[in-house]
Amino acid sequence: ILQIFCLHYIADLDIPIKRGTFIEFRNGMLNVSPIGRNCSYEEREEFNRYDLQHNIRSTFVRVLTERFADLKLRFVIGGQISFDVFPEGWDKTYCLRHLNLSQFKEIHFFGDKTHPGENDHELYTSPHVIGHAVTGPHDTDRILRELFLSE
Repeated sequence: ILQIFCLHYIADLDIPIKRGTFIEFRNGMLNVSPIGRNCSYEEREEFNRYDLQHNIRSTFVRVLTERFADLKLRFVIGGQISFDVFPEGWDKTYCLRHLNLSQFKEIHFFGDKTHPGENDHELYTSPHVIGHAVTGPHDTDRILRELFLSE
C-alpha cells in the first residue's frame, strides 16, 4: 500500500524532471526519490536546488507521516534527491546496539543531514556520540585534523 501511494504521489507531482527508479528496496528500508534515482549528476543538483525552494521532499514526508502513522515507520530526508523509510528504532542509532559502549572513550559521528527529520539527526544527537555537522568531505577532513592532528 505504501509503495503504491508513493508512486501515485510522485506521478501527480509537478516537478521539472522525473527519471525513473523512484523506489529502491534496500536492506531494512525503502529509499524514495521524487525525481528518480536514474537522474544525472546535473539533474540531481538541479532537483536539490528546486527542492530547497519548493519543499518537495519535506511535504512528501509530512504527508506520509500523517497518512501512515499507524505503521510505526520513520520517514527521513537524506542526500539531495530522496528520503528513507524504515521501522521506528531502525535509524542510524541502530549501530550503537552492536557496540560495547564502555569500551570507547569517545565515538565521533559526522553527518550532513543533522536537523530534525533528516537521516543523521538521531545519531548526531545521541548522548553516546559526539556529533559533528558537516557540509561535505573537506569539512569532515578539516574537523578530523583539528581534533586529532593539531598540537
